[in-house]
Amino acid sequence: MPEYLSPGVYVEEIEIGGKPIEGVSTSTAGFLGQTERGPEAPTLITGFEQYRRLYGGYLDPNKSYLSYGVEGFFTNGGQRCFVGRVVAHPDPQNPAKQGAVTTSASDGNTINIEALGPGEWGNRLALKIDRGSLSPLAPAPATLFKLTVMYWAQMPPIPLVDPTDPAKATDPNRRVPDAIEVYDNLTDDKTSINYYENRINRQSSLIQVTRKGDGLPVISDPPELKLLTDFDNPLSGRDGSAPELPDYRGGTQTLPDGTIIRTGFAGFKEIEEISIIIVPDHHVVANLTQEVVIQCTLLKDRFAVLHSKQGTDTLMTVGSLQPPQDTTYAAFYFPWIKVYDPRTNGDLLVPPSGHVAGIYAKTDIERGVHKAPANEVVAGATALEFQITKGEQDVLNPRGVNCLRVFTGRGLRVWGARTCSTDPLWKYVNVRRLMIYLEESIYYGTQWVVFEPNNEKLWGRVKATITEFLTRVWRDGALMGTKPEEAFFVKCDRTTMTQDDIDNGRLICIIGVAVTKPAEFVIFRIAQWAGGSAPTE
Repeated sequence: MPEYLSPGVYVEEIEIGGKPIEGVSTSTAGFLGQTERGPEAPTLITGFEQYRRLYGGYLDPNKSYLSYGVEGFFTNGGQRCFVGRVVAHPDPQNPAKQGAVTTSASDGNTINIEALGPGEWGNRLALKIDRGSLSPLAPAPATLFKLTVMYWAQMPPIPLVDPTDPAKATDPNRRVPDAIEVYDNLTDDKTSINYYENRINRQSSLIQVTRKGDGLPVISDPPELKLLTDFDNPLSGRDGSAPELPDYRGGTQTLPDGTIIRTGFAGFKEIEEISIIIVPDHHVVANLTQEVVIQCTLLKDRFAVLHSKQGTDTLMTVGSLQPPQDTTYAAFYFPWIKVYDPRTNGDLLVPPSGHVAGIYAKTDIERGVHKAPANEVVAGATALEFQITKGEQDVLNPRGVNCLRVFTGRGLRVWGARTCSTDPLWKYVNVRRLMIYLEESIYYGTQWVVFEPNNEKLWGRVKATITEFLTRVWRDGALMGTKPEEAFFVKCDRTTMTQDDIDNGRLICIIGVAVTKPAEFVIFRIAQWAGGSAPTE
């Protein structure tokens, strides 16, 4: 209680009524798979160009479809996603499995340089160390240095020709790098904003550095462009074996600077913003599909987009095609789609899951999570692996297989919005995802309730808080009813709690919502009418 010890006027702020609940995001995706390069820890990506800058270009489809899936996500309206890179790690139970190795080297006793992520790609990194632009001219000792980093997707001719040297502009062996980074006026002063370890590690998409000792790295005159593997104590990179289920599950790792990171699904588990999960290669690795569903089912705050296997015999066995697992936290799409492949300048069949996830995100942003992500054109898709007929979809749709179909004059569209569940209460994608949205929003928006005095005053505030939030959801069209009383109810009083609940610190609030269902079957009944008075039926 406030203390009043002397006469006077006291102005106090108090809280009455409910507190606003902010709806959580439902359009942030998580992509997991192999990439050309980049870090293993899940990283936020807000555009495909940013993805290419950090993770490189398209891999051979025999290795991974991740890049095509991420591109399809952004092409279809996705705005942000987390990308988790998967690489092979040693397995004591399988000596034949080769773990991926990170390229690294040192420059004297001052600095250690390492590729940002394991793989053979690091062997195509080259560095040039020069005087900083603000450093005194030779022969005076340099006080600052300049580091130029270059990367080639394909190994350039050896010896290297510096593409930044104007005198080498006409050299036939000159190769323009696929990525280049320049860091000027770096210092070894840890208190400076240009301290090389902080500046490079925070900005670089290619390397990370670790301080070994005082002083600047060796500056040759003239400066020489060298592959990272040509520096002192080099360790060549290696891609290793194909990733297996434990690699996708991930775990914890300690970086050279002591930072602890989580990889794979273990890393996704810690990112609460992820609400859609896509693993474009889940059909390749044994039991990986089940691992995707397990994470969504256990966490209950995300939804998986799955796809069928590629194969010309799939359509012949359409009678046996069905979702891989009975779950309300995933949807299953068929068939694969054709997209333009920059690697070959031709068409390529890719899984539809990345493109469909982009449609999820776009629909959430434009209409809301309560709108079924269907009857939408798949941008970037030029054709289907199979042309699905109405008769074939009549068999697949009740099983929870969402088909992609081509309609004359209307393009290639997603023509299904069902989950993989056989439970009729949870058969629609938008119903499950709306409930995830409501549950998560209420969870985060009512954290202030914990340890408050558990009495009638608190119950009233909780009820008011949730009622205001659900009223806004109803006004957005997510709930049924012509008035809020028909759309939802909120109870938090002595009828929802016993004295034993109160004595044991439990506040119990019961909420009911009337969720809208999609108009999946639109039926118009038409009959001839002779005229006169309107028919009664």
